[in-house]
Amino acid sequence: MSNLIPPHGGKGLTCCLLEGAALEAEKKKAEGLKQIEICPREKGDLIMMGIGGFSPLTGFMTKADWKGVCDDFLMADGTFWPIPVTLSADKADADGIAIGDEIALYDPEGKEVMATMKVTEKYEMTQADKEYECEKVFMGEGTKTAKDFWEIARDDHPGVQMVMGQKDVNLAGPVKVLSEGEYPVKYKDVYQRPAESRKIFEDKGWQEVAALQLRNPMHRSHEYLAKIAVEVCDGVFIHSLVGNLKPGDIPAEVRVRCIDALVKNYFVEDKVVQGGYPLDMRYAGPREGLLHATFRQNYGCSRMIIGRDHAGVGDFYGMFEAQTIFNKIPTPAEEGKALLCTPLKIDWTFYCFKCDGMASLRTCPHQKQDRVLLSGTMLRKMLSEGGDLPDHFGRDEVVAILREYYEGLTDKVQIKMHTAATG
Repeated sequence: MSNLIPPHGGKGLTCCLLEGAALEAEKKKAEGLKQIEICPREKGDLIMMGIGGFSPLTGFMTKADWKGVCDDFLMADGTFWPIPVTLSADKADADGIAIGDEIALYDPEGKEVMATMKVTEKYEMTQADKEYECEKVFMGEGTKTAKDFWEIARDDHPGVQMVMGQKDVNLAGPVKVLSEGEYPVKYKDVYQRPAESRKIFEDKGWQEVAALQLRNPMHRSHEYLAKIAVEVCDGVFIHSLVGNLKPGDIPAEVRVRCIDALVKNYFVEDKVVQGGYPLDMRYAGPREGLLHATFRQNYGCSRMIIGRDHAGVGDFYGMFEAQTIFNKIPTPAEEGKALLCTPLKIDWTFYCFKCDGMASLRTCPHQKQDRVLLSGTMLRKMLSEGGDLPDHFGRDEVVAILREYYEGLTDKVQIKMHTAATG
């Protein structure tokens, strides 16, 4: 009997990835099926359904699921879920598919069939439907009106652009996943299935595990957050996104080297596990914080570290909106359908010269001029522009790895800062 938190949904890990003879037979069958091309986000979602990371999901959402998730954070069967997981197709392709048909989902970048799917529903996604999803999922509490949101979101929000760029018909139905793409080979040292991370935690005797979400290189603030988690939990799971990011973000392999250097030199190694997962960022701020907690529960984590501007982009969300949203979500009557992974909420952290160490707004009585404000986005911006970093911004070992990466770049990307981080 495991002492770890149970997977989300009350059904254990629901894994759609085929293996052995079943995999070979399905691959053969897929050769004769109509192919639908998928985007990178859909590929990541498929792999997560394959390995159980999106338990209890076993397919792409119906319209009732989509509407319930947008409106109330609940799928049609009452299970908590914070962000739609949908598959889109061109109208011409969708018109050629009948309910009950099986199709092959093809990744044009990896040039392989990722899954087969039995289509149980087709529903149109009009411009108004896409805008509705964007307003529900991406619009922060600080935006006064939808008009204010759209004045900047259409051009500046990568998650909005992703949804608005979807095709015109959503296809719903269960999937059989045939591949994990490049991840097991390209990221063999960090990529994990939930069953693998759970075994590691169980072998260590851990029960309370905190997850640290990373899409930026690990700087002093991340290090401090992880160490707070180690103090109050059995261990910390440093879990990096190895899927697609937006222009200007640092590749996963560079971030992994940074984490390795930090763990080796500044942590008790037995208290830290590093892992990677295959999703694309959606940049949904508060809603994405909920998604991160949901699938970290499947990986065996009972706590989700939520700090400043979690999964944010630009000025779309309040600095701590991803913390307060946990107080507003529904609690389904059936315990297995509720989100059980709880947030570990930590205030804005920084290095304070007068405190002579890392601190937060809760512990440091000094002034702004005494503090080195730490931000992954700021770190990327300063390094990309060739600037010097303030003392105590990052560990020397990490900064050396990042400088080597930036010196090798030929194309520079303009990086925008959150107003609160610069003002």
